[in-house]
Amino acid sequence: MDFPTIHTNFWDAVIAIPVIILLTQLIKVFFKPRAFLVPNIAVLLGLFISIFISHRGHPVTGIFMGFFYGYAAIGNYASLKTSVLAFRGEKEESP
Repeated sequence: MDFPTIHTNFWDAVIAIPVIILLTQLIKVFFKPRAFLVPNIAVLLGLFISIFISHRGHPVTGIFMGFFYGYAAIGNYASLKTSVLAFRGEKEESP
């Protein structure tokens, strides 16, 4: 079995990941899931977008890239949050 060729493109970095961050934040505001579920929601959104939109017709690639989308969104959000709190001189609250 050959491994699929996976190309990261403009869609991956500039559209998919910010969309996942935005959707995750909207879900947090409107549905108030428990904190430990939020990263799982981001990964599920990443999988959904990757499998059904950006890599439609290539399920192995969709699953593989879906995890990258979700975890990249989680990492970007955590980094941004840490940077903003450091800039403000605040400490992060423990759950």
